[in-house]
Amino acid sequence: MTWKACNLADSDNPWGGKGGPGRGGEQAPKRRRPGPGKPDAKPRDAGSDPARGKGPWGNKPKPAKARPEAERDAGGKGRSPWGDRPKKSRTDQPRGEGRSGEGAKGPRRPRNDAQGPRGDRPRGAREQRGGGERRPKRAPLTPRALAAIVLRRVFEGQSLADALPWALEQCEPQDRGLMQELCYGVLRHGHRLEAVAARLLAHPLKENQGDVQALILIGLYQIIHTRVPPHAAVSETVTAAARMGKSWAGGLVNGVLRNFQRERDWIEDAIAADPFVSRSFPVWLGEAVREAWPEDWERILDAANDRPPMVLRVNRARIPRGDYFNRLLGAGIPGRPLPHAPTAIVLDKPQDVGLLPGFDDGLVSVQDGGAQLAAPLLAPENGMQVLDACAAPGGKTGHLLEIAPECALTAVDQDPARLERVGENLRRLGQQARVLPGDAAAPEGDWAQTLYQRILLDAPCSASGVIRRHPDIKWLRRAEDIQALARTQARILDAVWPLLETGGRLLYATCSVLPAENQDQVAAFLGRTPDAAALPLAADWGRSAGAGRQVLPTAPGMDGFFYALLEKRPEVS
Repeated sequence: MTWKACNLADSDNPWGGKGGPGRGGEQAPKRRRPGPGKPDAKPRDAGSDPARGKGPWGNKPKPAKARPEAERDAGGKGRSPWGDRPKKSRTDQPRGEGRSGEGAKGPRRPRNDAQGPRGDRPRGAREQRGGGERRPKRAPLTPRALAAIVLRRVFEGQSLADALPWALEQCEPQDRGLMQELCYGVLRHGHRLEAVAARLLAHPLKENQGDVQALILIGLYQIIHTRVPPHAAVSETVTAAARMGKSWAGGLVNGVLRNFQRERDWIEDAIAADPFVSRSFPVWLGEAVREAWPEDWERILDAANDRPPMVLRVNRARIPRGDYFNRLLGAGIPGRPLPHAPTAIVLDKPQDVGLLPGFDDGLVSVQDGGAQLAAPLLAPENGMQVLDACAAPGGKTGHLLEIAPECALTAVDQDPARLERVGENLRRLGQQARVLPGDAAAPEGDWAQTLYQRILLDAPCSASGVIRRHPDIKWLRRAEDIQALARTQARILDAVWPLLETGGRLLYATCSVLPAENQDQVAAFLGRTPDAAALPLAADWGRSAGAGRQVLPTAPGMDGFFYALLEKRPEVS
């Protein structure tokens, strides 16, 4: 299965259905993460850096020592390797000779339906053994325990957008903010936190203990990056281990976190020496950004760890931006207009969309400032046939219709679940379009028989320009994904170009900062397509990048985007 998640910078589900981040390409392999070591362990040598080797989670653990024979007897008087007492043996209660026989337990009790399914015992009651009390149910999962489960799933290859909804349903409403903060925060700073944990664990965790790994990172994140008092961070994280049914791991978590408080200075000094680990980036991706932007790479990596701003797109077909800005101020929501995007307003702090004036009526949408550059660059006009390829979740689709409400727009996406979001967004905006399932890499059906004057190709990509909104990208992407995505982009370009009318224009867009997906991709396409020509983009935003322009995530109110505008020229015989 391939990833499919167009319009990542829009406010909707970043990945769509199942699969990892990006807008196409091959499924990322699951990241296997191992489990527990020993508490209060001697710190590792400062030169042992997991980010450049296998790390604390990937090294092969030492084999467990065999338990003494006395601890393996039927009486179970010893302890398990984790310190818990084994369950008592039932060999002192011999079973009957068969399911219908009368063994040591005596004859089977006759059923009396009038008294419940087990004779005279009331329905739903439990048998009491030896007059003991009924065992209480396990306490509900805490926000930290739920966050650990979500993080373990991301470490195993699931996107945060797919893993988080279940946990939100299980979490108490007042705790959802904390749970999401822990998930996003650990994914944002997790590579650095892993390097910290590596210096505190004497032995690597086992492969099936990804949730224990997550608990350790959650505890470290609270101590380093939040205002939670350290003693509360330790106590609550240890409690989370017990709530997850892993009481044995409480001692490990407690030991690691308390050792960090004692050893914090030298550990953080050692990590600061590595430019990628200190910025919590996988080395391969950090090196790729440094090679692409040698003068800006540090600021790009730092920006990827910032909290993303909330940017609004004002529907100027319904209300001028200045008038809506005044409505925001009247509602007590401060912000500022974004200079390079005439429809954009950056809020001082994020707000629930239900508090935004006129949101339900379609006066405004949530969309990154960089993403708002696409529709004006394509410049659709009323009466034109317009194709939005890879349209889900529909942010740019709606913007195209706000500019040219009477154009004939066709929105195509191969993910049916995410395609539903396109329809939802259009209904909220009061707009209409032909919304169809389809694969832009292999056009077929009625929509593939039409010639279009404008095509928006929001291509599948690494999403390296929107990491601050989707920090799980740093965990789910692999170096080999970039070339796989580049091949997918080339197939889509070659497939949709014949659908463009002579004289028409195609806007190639990605939310990536890597040249292989951007200027190099466009240059290769122009080289093999004689009737394609790049049009200059006269803009005061971004910077020149080959035949297009690149916006870096260091720009105020904008994520990282690349745009190239191509025109179809008459073929020369």
